Amino acid sequence: MNHIRSTRSVCPVCFKNLPAELITDSVGAVWLEKSCPEHGFFSVPIWQGTLDFEQWCLGTDPLPEACGLECPTNCGICAEHETGTCCTLLEVTRRCNLRCRYCFADGGQNTKDPPAEELRAAIRDIAARCEGPLLQFSGGEPTLRDDLPDLVRYAREAGCSYTQINTNGIRLAEDPEYVKKLADAGLDIVFLQFDGTVDGIYEVLRGAPLLETKLRAVRLCSEAHIGVTLVPTVVKGVNDGDLGTLVKLAASLAPGVRGVHFQPVSYFGRYPTSPASEDRYTLDRLMTDISDQTGIPPESFLPSRCDHPLCGFHSRFLVMPDGSLRPLTSVTHTARTRGSVRDNREYVARHWSSPSPGPHLTKDLSDDMDFDTFLYMLRHGSLTLSAMAFQDAMNLNVERLRRCSLHVYDAGKIMPFCSKYLSPYNL
Repeated sequence: MNHIRSTRSVCPVCFKNLPAELITDSVGAVWLEKSCPEHGFFSVPIWQGTLDFEQWCLGTDPLPEACGLECPTNCGICAEHETGTCCTLLEVTRRCNLRCRYCFADGGQNTKDPPAEELRAAIRDIAARCEGPLLQFSGGEPTLRDDLPDLVRYAREAGCSYTQINTNGIRLAEDPEYVKKLADAGLDIVFLQFDGTVDGIYEVLRGAPLLETKLRAVRLCSEAHIGVTLVPTVVKGVNDGDLGTLVKLAASLAPGVRGVHFQPVSYFGRYPTSPASEDRYTLDRLMTDISDQTGIPPESFLPSRCDHPLCGFHSRFLVMPDGSLRPLTSVTHTARTRGSVRDNREYVARHWSSPSPGPHLTKDLSDDMDFDTFLYMLRHGSLTLSAMAFQDAMNLNVERLRRCSLHVYDAGKIMPFCSKYLSPYNL
């Protein structure tokens, strides 16, 4: 075992702030290790050695000494936090029409929704403090609110640059008029829970065969010119073998589907128990599996531009007439510069929102396509693949946490996503 760097984490049981170490083993896997005086020693893989860890994290500074000693207790965006807000999540309900096996918010609780005026006040506060954020309405299942279109419209009027809903898609599939109201209100992006291409995956993860429901939601949103991003929760042994087929499906649904945003499963909320180390599914394993199943070169995946490299990746492709993907991103020719929060928000919104309707392209596409055709394809025939690897109480790394740009609004506080939803483990 070789030491890579020092950081800080928490005890997964009592949340005591602890020193932690990143170490590498003989096969290149990287582990986070820590010890709690009361609850003992913990070790968890954060990188499984399928890609070069040092190359992926190139240029990332370690956590400064004596930094992060209070994280994440009473967390907010403090002076030690390195990154501003790119996207702000606002919970508008705890109700849900599913009872998913994995749910970070533990949705489905039979609680009363926050009143609309309280949410409007929160929206005004978010818009004032976050400089025109991308606002994500979440839950629970936000489409259970009949007034969600009104809240979307209000957010745009209050100064939020873009709006997005995080949804399982059931109501969108069943209520075309509701989709139209959301579109008329100015909704930019539907972040659609979409775990795979066969019903068996949904039956395991969501408790029901939902594929046709998801596809109908995609079609109705596409017809209403609302951009759709497919969001699979990736669980080892459940849908990690379906990633290539999912990417192919997404490409066939472009430009209505703008991208796929993979989320390797994390263990918090409804599932606050750590799995065996061999069942962890890390970011490098995800990239390797996508590459193996699609033929996409691994160098097409770039580290997150706004957050820590271990938080995620992004990549962009042209969808060719035969359904293949032509990479537009590569670590071999792209500088690893961190973008500003505003630049990254515009990047996300530009690639996830629906392209404006344009003339149908009749030209044949080839390696020597002309520039006008290329520009058209960038907007109307591109697909993004990206990922966010959320942290749980076992693998929390304060070095990552302080660079988080995905924030949650909670009772007047704005805090990193992984701080808000952190759950103690039951040993």
